[in-house]
Amino acid sequence: VQLQASGGGLVQAGGSLRLACAVSGRTFAVDRMGWFRQAPGKERELVATVNWSGESTYYADSVKGRFTISRDNAKNTMYLQMNSLKPEDTAVYYCAANENELGDYDYWGQGTLVTVSS
Repeated sequence: VQLQASGGGLVQAGGSLRLACAVSGRTFAVDRMGWFRQAPGKERELVATVNWSGESTYYADSVKGRFTISRDNAKNTMYLQMNSLKPEDTAVYYCAANENELGDYDYWGQGTLVTVSS
């Protein structure tokens, strides 16, 4: 399984971005997927996850109400719609995939940089 994240960029505070994560290879093996982020000097943190059907999602408290995770299995792509962006959202965002509903993530994308200016 290979993951390719895209959609990062520079945006002003209050703006929006949509990240995408394209899945290739053994796409049928992928169950839960998620977005993580790592800001400079900080540890990587979980942002949001979505199960295979898209019906079960999880959000970190810091992004609830502002970010929306979704996936289109027909296109083998996961998305993260980010609205009302804040400077503290600045980070490298990584997508990840798991072959199971629970447990550690098996596959990781290369990361895409999101920079929010004040």
